[in-house]
Amino acid sequence: MKKIKPWLSAMRLRTLPLSVSGIIIGTCFAYYNGRFDPWTFVLAILTTISLQVLSNLANDYGDGVKGTDNEDRVGPERAIQSGEITPERMMEAIKLNIVIVIILSLALIWGAFGSTNSLFLLLFIILGGLSVYAALNYTMGDSPYGYKALGDIFVFVFFGLLSSIGSYFLYTLRIDHFIILPAITLGLLSVGVLNLNNMRDLDADKKVGKITLAVKLGIERAKGYHFFLIIGGMLCAIVFSILYYVEPYNFLYLIAFIPLLIHIQKIRIAKQPNDFDSQLKMLALSTFLFSLLLGVGYILY
Repeated sequence: MKKIKPWLSAMRLRTLPLSVSGIIIGTCFAYYNGRFDPWTFVLAILTTISLQVLSNLANDYGDGVKGTDNEDRVGPERAIQSGEITPERMMEAIKLNIVIVIILSLALIWGAFGSTNSLFLLLFIILGGLSVYAALNYTMGDSPYGYKALGDIFVFVFFGLLSSIGSYFLYTLRIDHFIILPAITLGLLSVGVLNLNNMRDLDADKKVGKITLAVKLGIERAKGYHFFLIIGGMLCAIVFSILYYVEPYNFLYLIAFIPLLIHIQKIRIAKQPNDFDSQLKMLALSTFLFSLLLGVGYILY
């Protein structure tokens, strides 16, 4: 158990619910339109989880070897930072995880499109490659985009748009207009999780030259940006439900707004890094709950 625990910590299992939120949205709306395949769902979930684990291991490695994870960092101690996993062993795990991602991605893509949709097959192979690139290069390499205040854009695209719209496309082989607003909502809330993490680490990141958007904005403007992300996401969801109203169940996701509103109040008065850290789990799980209730609200009839 002692050998497994550092790896479980490095995989950051608490991030997994957020990573599959887009799959849930895309799957539920595909089901609502009469297009659902259980194997596509299972493979999409497994592929997404493997990508998230790859990203978490790569982030541990990148920040660990660069010295970004040090005694100034707030939050759980990272695996390389603690010395429980060496950089060499972490790199071996990253390579193994890449192989797993490739196998799962190819199985998912082939299962969804087969040999009759070669254009879609090629497109999603390219998207899969870009997803691996994004997972690895947030903190790894000589020029990681996470150190250039570009992480927010990548999270919005991959956690919001690509995850939701892409998973919907796997079932339906088309993009419908009504999936756009839910994808934007999820993207904004997911960027909120990243921004919260960056506000927590603002001082430590600034010391080591890791330039995040929070570092560029400063804590007060980063808070304002955070309120824009969360409230903007909530407003997009409400507009969506008004435009595409079918029955009262469509507003079931409003339950998830309760912890989100509490979260906004907590961030408003937050001053210390630990104040932000304590809200990470709440925001991530609230976003997952929102996705689940939004999807379920459209398949209950």
